[in-house]
Amino acid sequence: MGWRDSLALALGALAAHRGRSLLIALATAIGVAAVVLLTALGEGARGFVVGQFEALGTNLLIVMPGRNETTGGPPPVLGTTPRDLTIDDAYALAAWPDILEVAPVMVGNAPVSVASGLEREVTVLGSTAAMASVRHLDIAQGRFLPPGDPHRAAAVCVLGYKLHHELFGSEPAVGRWIRVYDRRFRVVGVLRDSGVSVGVDFNDLVIVPVASAQMLFDRESLFRIIASARPGAETAPAVEAVHDIIASRHEGEDDVTVITQDSVVETLGRILGTITLGVAGISAISLAVAGILIMNVMLVAVTQRRAEIGLMKAIGARTGDIRRLFLIEAVLLAAGGALAGLAVGVAAATVVARTWPSYPVAAPPWAIVTALVVALGTGLVFGVVPARRAARLDPVEALARR
Repeated sequence: MGWRDSLALALGALAAHRGRSLLIALATAIGVAAVVLLTALGEGARGFVVGQFEALGTNLLIVMPGRNETTGGPPPVLGTTPRDLTIDDAYALAAWPDILEVAPVMVGNAPVSVASGLEREVTVLGSTAAMASVRHLDIAQGRFLPPGDPHRAAAVCVLGYKLHHELFGSEPAVGRWIRVYDRRFRVVGVLRDSGVSVGVDFNDLVIVPVASAQMLFDRESLFRIIASARPGAETAPAVEAVHDIIASRHEGEDDVTVITQDSVVETLGRILGTITLGVAGISAISLAVAGILIMNVMLVAVTQRRAEIGLMKAIGARTGDIRRLFLIEAVLLAAGGALAGLAVGVAAATVVARTWPSYPVAAPPWAIVTALVVALGTGLVFGVVPARRAARLDPVEALARR
């Protein structure tokens, strides 16, 4: 019996039991579709989060007060630190040749109101003109904060896109006045619709000069210092230089934590990649379940087809021919289910990607190949036992029982 005859007989046997064949293929299809869709979602989550951090800017260095080595954990967001960061600390970093721009940052919440009586509690961010280029902020109206002495508390501000519409509606905001606490600020610009970036909603905030923020919140300490390294510059020397400069200004105490954008992106990518592999492994368990189902159904088929097997062996079919016939049936069931599951998984991932365009959902090639290989391998491995049992049947006993 040749391979072509074995394939024809296997297809005929599967067609003769359509319901059983479809149920087995469905089990395999569910496993493959789960692997493809879940890995696509995992890769989409990784791409989305990494993209959010990459959108912060290029070669960023984030300087935070306090060292995690001295506290046994991450630096505190609020509270006492060994020494506060100041505006002068920020501009001292700009002396390093590989640091292109430096933006001091202060953050707080305050009520913002306009002459019409509208008032909202929003985030107030204090910084300098460098923030626009460091964070890649686009202006829809007017201009960003003007350059100048960072210690000068100018009464100007920039509104987020959403806040502008909530305070002034469709009217232009540039040149209008707002009040933050009891201080008046003239609007010089409105940000373009930027959305949420790493937890910060730039559409719903007010940006004021850092010295003005210090007066509003009655404190001099900075929340962060954000610096951008020159394109192509190595970040490791820049990080070391930041520690040295701060230590020289803080009486020899290196009391800051420096986080680089590359390290954050790499760490997040590695963590989310591991989670994706874990999810894929969990969903692949369903393929093993499908393989066990294939084996059980094929064992039942051997019992039901004893007479057929005995007749085939009586007319000259060899043991290897019978074994090959049942293995082909198992592989065909697994292959049919795998292809159907692949189509469903890719289609579902495509629907998710089109529904949420900002979420980069796409099934990675390795997941597709792995799912297909595991499905076919499962069908082959779990088809061995039924195939061997069928091949060992004695033709006389098989026909006699009939």
